[in-house]
Amino acid sequence: MPTEKIRRSYRKTRYILYKETLIDYKEHFWSFLGSFVGIGILAYVQSIHFSGPDAVYLIGSFGASSVLVYGIIQSPFSQPRNLVGGHVISALVGVTVHKLVPDIMWIAAPLAVSIAIILMQITKTLHPPGGATALIAVIGTEKVKALGYMYVLSPVFTGVLILLLTALVFNNMTPSRSYPSNYHKHYHKIRKRLARK
Repeated sequence: MPTEKIRRSYRKTRYILYKETLIDYKEHFWSFLGSFVGIGILAYVQSIHFSGPDAVYLIGSFGASSVLVYGIIQSPFSQPRNLVGGHVISALVGVTVHKLVPDIMWIAAPLAVSIAIILMQITKTLHPPGGATALIAVIGTEKVKALGYMYVLSPVFTGVLILLLTALVFNNMTPSRSYPSNYHKHYHKIRKRLARK
């Protein structure tokens, strides 16, 4: 009996490793194309409106969001509610914390990230790059800080909408990809099945 369990575990592990190491060229192509266009549009807008090294439209957290919304589209963190809500809430928190504690970085930075995480959890909009969005509002360049609450509207909300619209187009161009995902429905079905056992 223990030998059969070991064999079953071995077969299951081999299958998982096999699936995880498969290269899906179509999936990679659409991930590349979606992220290239999404970030490309943001970079183009940045180049039109701002000159020099100060990236205002192209904040770093958008790169992390691109990994999620173009590369791991089934993840609950990648869904539109999380993408938009997580960034907007985090931006609001970051700007507010910067206004309340502008000169004490060692308090403002962790406070902005921590409050953003809690509010994303409460509102069920958890999106990991949101933590960076809150942090950028506190530690960003003077040009970013000078935006104040405009930071929430542009670059954050505007940028997130561009990423979302691009994701809706490129993630639905083939039958093998579907965005937004029905992840939550499948998750709850699996939980119900497990609860019955």
